[in-house]
Amino acid sequence: MNFRLILFIVAIIFGVGFSMPSLLQMQKGPKINLGLDLQGGLHMLLGVKTEEAIKSKIKSLASTIKFYTDDQEIIIDDLKISDDAVTFTLLDPDEKPALLKMLDGIKGLDVKEEKLRFTVTLTPKEREAVKAFAIQQAVDTIRNRLDQFGLAEPTVAKQGKDKILVELPGIKTPEEEKRARELIAKAAHLQLMAVDEKRADQVYKLSPDEAAEYGDVILPDVKNPQQKYLLKAVPVLDGSMLTDARVAFDQSNQPVINFTLNSEGAKIFGNFSGDNVGKRMAVVLDNVVYSAPVIRERIGGGSGQISGGFSVQEAHDVAIALRSGALLAPVELLEKRSVGPSLGADSIKASMIALISGFALVFFFMIFYYGYSGIVSDIALVANLFLIIAIMAMFGATLTLPGMAGIVLTVGMAVDANVIINERVRELLREGASVKMAIEKGYENAMSAIVDANITTLIAAVVLYAYGTGPIKGFAITISIGILASMLTAIVGTHGVYQYLMPRIQKAKNLKQWFGIERGAK
Repeated sequence: MNFRLILFIVAIIFGVGFSMPSLLQMQKGPKINLGLDLQGGLHMLLGVKTEEAIKSKIKSLASTIKFYTDDQEIIIDDLKISDDAVTFTLLDPDEKPALLKMLDGIKGLDVKEEKLRFTVTLTPKEREAVKAFAIQQAVDTIRNRLDQFGLAEPTVAKQGKDKILVELPGIKTPEEEKRARELIAKAAHLQLMAVDEKRADQVYKLSPDEAAEYGDVILPDVKNPQQKYLLKAVPVLDGSMLTDARVAFDQSNQPVINFTLNSEGAKIFGNFSGDNVGKRMAVVLDNVVYSAPVIRERIGGGSGQISGGFSVQEAHDVAIALRSGALLAPVELLEKRSVGPSLGADSIKASMIALISGFALVFFFMIFYYGYSGIVSDIALVANLFLIIAIMAMFGATLTLPGMAGIVLTVGMAVDANVIINERVRELLREGASVKMAIEKGYENAMSAIVDANITTLIAAVVLYAYGTGPIKGFAITISIGILASMLTAIVGTHGVYQYLMPRIQKAKNLKQWFGIERGAK
């Protein structure tokens, strides 16, 4: 038994073994995931509010300035935030060079100064960069959240200038839809903010504009929205310094979220808590206060806790959102539609009819036109189909309607290599070559045409995958797997079968039966 035949048999066993869980819908084993168009689910188009990303960047910039000036003991006063600028006053002119050096080190700032009153804004170029980054970050963050949510192969892709397409296969109940939508839309913007203890008792008397005059902001309590907190507008630190968030349970067995900060966040957290013992610090998530405990002592280690009467599922989803990162810009639902599974069933039925009928026509044509060599080609074709399904199942790939079209197309492409080989063999046999020489030379002569055609198609499939979205990627994947599998089965597999059958073919001396041509064998 030759190595080509052994490899072919192994490929067939592998293909059949790993494709059975998908074909028979077995409980165990790797299976192909069905896309939105086949099993139904949720289709959403989201808009990104990029202007909010600018405001978030400005807040982060204010926190950086405050941390640096405190750390370097540079005295500033009247630090305020507006939608597009940070303003503050430098009290000691001698510290101006050090302050300017720090500001120069931050990319994309426009700094203006008048009598030691500084106004820091973002340059137009930086504003556009922040908006573009916010959109791409939203795509990556939403995809990461949905992956952790447990959905199989969600589609999350940028569409147009500032929109995001989200397709969630398998979302069928209103409860699943609501949970997925909340997870996608949750900004998960964590901030630790100082309570303005001097004016805390005036919180119900001040309007938001009046609070802003003092550099403060008024935020509600998560459990009781009527309860308000007056907080310093410049946060102590934000979620960009968070490295992990996990669900835990407190002493009363209620779900809480423990979070961990990076080294910079841990230093800021430790310094602030050490300097503000006896004062309150609020844990704010998406502009809602979850807790505002009194600082009893310096808090080292860079860890904290969020408690707010979560259910276990809510705590789990918030932890996912925090781990995957905050959305720099909030998203809004522009369009939503549910795709029912009945459409998927109809699509699967139509595709299966196309696949089976196309396969049957090719199968019987090969036998009619090429005889026994057509049967060898058909065996390779069946192996090719099993290999496609097996490889997709192994990697947990998603099969979409275009992907099924790709499988149907692969049937024709897979048999094309066998047609080229059979025709080269027949040409040599007509010229009087022996069966053994005709087969060996036939494969040798057909090799360049088969490889060239398949490589050019593979390049096109790679480009489709790189620049396509959702269903286009599915089509590219199935075509790519089909091309590689067909080269294995057609070039290596059938060659091994012919080498194994060579003594029988030479003994039969019936080229009409074996290759469909009229000439006595040599």
